[in-house]
Amino acid sequence: MRNREALRRELLEQIEHMGAWEAEDPEILQMIDELVLEHGRKECWSLEEKQEIRQELFYSVRKLDVLQELVEDDEVTEIMVNGWKQIFVERRGRITLWEKTFTSQEKLWDVIQQIAAGCNRVINTSRPIVDARLKNGARVNAVIEPVALNGPILTIRRFPDRPITMEDLIAGNSITREGAECLIQMVRQKHSMLIGGGTGAGKTTFLNALSCYIPSEERIVTIEDNAELQIQGIANLVRLEAKLSNLEDSPQITIRDLIKTALRLRPDRIIIGEVRSSEAVDLLQAVNTGHEGSLSTAHANSAADMVSRLETMVLMGIQLPLEAIRRQIAAGFDILIHLGRMPDKSRAVLEITEITGFSRGEVCLHPLFIRRDSERLEKVGEPMGKRKGGI
Repeated sequence: MRNREALRRELLEQIEHMGAWEAEDPEILQMIDELVLEHGRKECWSLEEKQEIRQELFYSVRKLDVLQELVEDDEVTEIMVNGWKQIFVERRGRITLWEKTFTSQEKLWDVIQQIAAGCNRVINTSRPIVDARLKNGARVNAVIEPVALNGPILTIRRFPDRPITMEDLIAGNSITREGAECLIQMVRQKHSMLIGGGTGAGKTTFLNALSCYIPSEERIVTIEDNAELQIQGIANLVRLEAKLSNLEDSPQITIRDLIKTALRLRPDRIIIGEVRSSEAVDLLQAVNTGHEGSLSTAHANSAADMVSRLETMVLMGIQLPLEAIRRQIAAGFDILIHLGRMPDKSRAVLEITEITGFSRGEVCLHPLFIRRDSERLEKVGEPMGKRKGGI
């Protein structure tokens, strides 16, 4: 292990000396091959050892070090690093301790800095928390000292390389074909939808699957904190990503700023990866000013709770009478979709509810599909078609 660390330091010194940080991967691999060949003769490494060291060195300077193996594993959905000595992995809903670890805290720190720099984020002791993404769209959160007491914490939520389709969700019993066809028709008819659920419930995955049924001739603007949506089949697609201020005092660009900008880009629909706070004000304005068919996600515990969450988030941004907010919600949104985890850790649609209007100070909710047990999503009502003339 000590020899490998020395070899890594020698490689880093060579890259620094040659100014090769921007070099292509084949050039870096050539440098690694020369080092491995030279040291392999002295140490009498076997061919297998040489190949292992070659990959380890490449991963350490160009990839995510020991985590690269997990990032490339199709079965892994979540990677949780609790300091450099402990890595947990989620596969098929089960979390287990991985047998491998980083060789030092410095290596973990290098990986976090690499990820943050790759999407123009900054993380340091003054800004110890960062949300970022990998090139493959995986969602990343990192926390360092002084906030993290047991060393740097890194969490990576990995999405499938191939976007999950509605057919996949039907096959996996996440939704029935009848429920899927109802939602597909609603998407095509430009019903505005809000997808809710807890952390890891599959909200982004479901939004991606629904977006496949947006007519291909429409102009779509997506807005995200970290770009991870996989919108398919739309040629006229504009992708916007929020930006934090950095050490050079460049201004912060918020989700609210991007929604206001999107309204000037002549979108047919706006898709917001997730509403968490005061940007709910601008989302409500968008769905009430001619941008029907817009989609977004939010954290919530039920379809009814999504309405309360929206109210709270709107009040974070503007002081309005509660009745006025509820009228805006009732007028702007048509469908609430609630997702959750099943006992077997699979993700499923638990409820599809229609917003039918506003009455007696409350948003009127009309359930269409409910999963009463872990087996099947049952149809419990027919769409009333608040503003679209029926389904």
